[in-house]
Amino acid sequence: MNIKPIKTKNDYLAAINRLEFIFDAKAGTKEGDELELLGILIEKYESDHFPIEYPDPIEAIKFRMEQMGFNQNDLAKVLGLKSRASEILNRKRKLTLEMIRQIHLAMGIPTQVLIQSY
Repeated sequence: MNIKPIKTKNDYLAAINRLEFIFDAKAGTKEGDELELLGILIEKYESDHFPIEYPDPIEAIKFRMEQMGFNQNDLAKVLGLKSRASEILNRKRKLTLEMIRQIHLAMGIPTQVLIQSY
């Protein structure tokens, strides 16, 4: 086992190739430990070099509504007013802190997504 930090694209590709080679290693073995460490190093490199941005807050709400089978009336129940739900979905009104809390609790959308500018 020759584990080292992943600093370059070549290091990254070599780590990926090695991970694929030992992918079926059993836990608790030398190769199993190497697999676990490579996974951690690869994840760190990817999060530093290929960050995934949060989705647009309104698009996240619409997507979650679709997943939950919600319609605009269901969102209105969360927010308190049908007109408010329409204004939010049509980007005519910004989300308030209280709306963000309500949507987070009712729909499980992370607050980090909802607080972004749009």
